[in-house]
Parts: sequence; C-alpha cells; structure tokens
Amino acid sequence: MFTPMSLAFLRGLARHNAKPWFEAHRESYENDVRAPMRALIEEMDVRLARFAPEITGDPKRSMFRINRDIRFSKDKSPYKTHAACWFRHRDASHKVGGEAEEGSAGLYFHLQPGKSFVGAGIWMPPRPALNKIRDAIAEDARTFARIIEQPAAKRRFGGLDDGAMLKRMPRGFADDHPAAKWLRYQSFTIGRELSDKQVLGPGLVRLLEGDFTLMMPLVRWLNGALGLKDAKER
Repeated sequence: MFTPMSLAFLRGLARHNAKPWFEAHRESYENDVRAPMRALIEEMDVRLARFAPEITGDPKRSMFRINRDIRFSKDKSPYKTHAACWFRHRDASHKVGGEAEEGSAGLYFHLQPGKSFVGAGIWMPPRPALNKIRDAIAEDARTFARIIEQPAAKRRFGGLDDGAMLKRMPRGFADDHPAAKWLRYQSFTIGRELSDKQVLGPGLVRLLEGDFTLMMPLVRWLNGALGLKDAKER
C-alpha cells in the first residue's frame, strides 16, 4: 500500500514546501500518497461495515486535502507535510472539529515520516456538541469512565489525550462535581503513534482494524451523546 516512496515524498515536501516543487513532484504525490490512501480508505470501509456499520469511509471525502488553509495563519507554507484520512458517522457532516456545526466522533489515520499515528474520538467540537457531551458525562460519569479506563484500550492508547483541558471547571458545573475529572476536557480523543515500519508494512490495514475495534466503544458513546445512533448493518 504505502511504500518508502510515500514517506520520501513527504520528507521532500517538508524541505521544499512551495508550489514549484510540489508541481514538479505531483506524479509522486498522486501515485505514492493519494492513490494508496484512497485504497486504504476503500479497504477500511469494507471492514468497518462488519464491526462498525455506521462509520463510513469515502475515497472522495475521507482523505484530507494536502493544501493548507493559510488565510488566518502566520505560516504561509502552502502544503501540509502529512497525509490523513477520517472515517465518520454516516449521518454526520464530513467536516471535522470547529468546521462542523455538530460533527461526529470518528476514526483517524495520520501518515507522516516518524510521526504517524492512529486516533479516534472528537477533536475540539463546536460549543453545541461540547455541551451535549459534557451533559452526558455529568449524567452518567461511571459509564464514561468505564469506557475510558477499559483495560485493553488503556494499555494500547493510554487514556484520553489531555492536551486541551480547561484549568477550571466549565461554567455551570461545581468544582466538586463527581465527573470533574472529565468535564474539563475540550477534546475527547485517544490514539497512539505508529512507526514508519508499521505504516509501510503489509499488515497496516489489519493493524488499523484492530485499533479501531478497540476505539469504537468511545466513538459510539460520544456519538450517542450527540444523538447519532449505532448500526448493526449497512
């Protein structure tokens, strides 16, 4: 699927992040990055139909664009130096994070030399979605904690990413709320890093399937909080 040429292209793009270089190497991008990512999305969609039918992958929409949005950024580099894809709930917007009005929890794969990773959950949801998730946690913190601390998932992913937490409790919740541990989170994601050997190996799809299976209880809980239902079949 991915080959050493896939990572070589991304390394080159990191060194020469400019339109002339990209256009001169566009064929490598198409053949070594975009085509195998689309193939991975198609294969994962077939597998998701078996163990998470409500989560879908679409080669035309699941892969993120290589172009950066530089309108409000001081960094005017035109291209991302990674490739990534997102598998979402079939009833939700395909947009992610703050771009989505509501969005959904989903599954994520990130390809980057020395920095590849697999992840799941919902990243920096917009305020309406964040409020729904917090209300659901406050109502049943025990179930949420049981999902986060499930032994196999915790061993593999280490728990929720705490990189974006409030220092104080969000408005409307007491400091001594029973769910205080979880209510300060602004993103609800888990994941782990993957080596270059893993992303280039023949077992990548099988590896992602195993990780995604362990991640689905969190994804389903979050989507349930957002009013999105599980499915037993496509």
